[in-house]
Amino acid sequence: MTETAVLRQRTHQERPERPRKGGLLAGLLRTARPKQWVKNLLVIAAPAAAGELFSRHALPQLALVFGLFTACAAAVYLVNDARDADADRAHPVKRHRPVAAGQVPVPLAYAVGGCLGVLAPAAAAWLCGPAVATLLTAYLALQLAYCVSLKHVLVVDLAVVTTGFLMRAVVGGLALGIPLSRWFLITTGFGALFMVSAKRYSEAVQMAGKAGATRALLTEYTTGYLRFVWQLAAGVAVLGYCLWAMEEGGVPHTSVLPWRQLSMIAFILAILRYAVFADRGTAGEPEDVVLGDRALALIGIAWVAMYGLAVANW
Repeated sequence: MTETAVLRQRTHQERPERPRKGGLLAGLLRTARPKQWVKNLLVIAAPAAAGELFSRHALPQLALVFGLFTACAAAVYLVNDARDADADRAHPVKRHRPVAAGQVPVPLAYAVGGCLGVLAPAAAAWLCGPAVATLLTAYLALQLAYCVSLKHVLVVDLAVVTTGFLMRAVVGGLALGIPLSRWFLITTGFGALFMVSAKRYSEAVQMAGKAGATRALLTEYTTGYLRFVWQLAAGVAVLGYCLWAMEEGGVPHTSVLPWRQLSMIAFILAILRYAVFADRGTAGEPEDVVLGDRALALIGIAWVAMYGLAVANW
């Protein structure tokens, strides 16, 4: 490669990517992270655990809650990308985000994010009740505080992101008035912490030597500490799930097989499979791991089948 070609390549890498074709709407949609919307499917977790997922009013209400939570998450992404536009331009991947690349102007990102942040809780108060509206408002406040300052506070950043996942799982139960068991909250919370800390560990491994230019807090963590956190969280999540599965709760066992107890096998295998990517430092994008690994998908299908049979008491 000639010296001129090398200089051109360096110049291209250092400047923001040119706006992609499609205009502002396409850029705003990309900033809303459609790939991340799979996380919001956690809203069905509590109704599914209670066996009320397919009741007459459950699916329309959960679809509405999913949409409202997606709008709140999009508001946070828009504000976050607007605030971090300069820092994202120094990141090898994030520099391609629409706001950092110049496809979506920073003021517009703030404006659209602000509108979504106001309209979504208001719609929730009208259509879903005060409990859901309060939780969405709390989610927005917590995540915006994270964007402004909490993501720079050691350990607190892990707790805030984990709480965001837990809120997704809780809101479905609130929308349908379903009591939430302690085992459900423990398993969901520590399962989320497992994925969040594995993501941070992967980022720390991949950005070693240049983390300060992209996520300054990564320089404060050690890979050994983050490894300890995701291993601890995985263990507690497995323990919580097993205790839930072994607890009959006074319900007589009439199914062909003890599906609830057997579902522990699939759950543990899923944790172990995901831990492979965490250990390699390739779990930086959890949605890519969950959607892209065939073995993990098959384990997930097996778990859903056994869990469904347990709920149906077949």
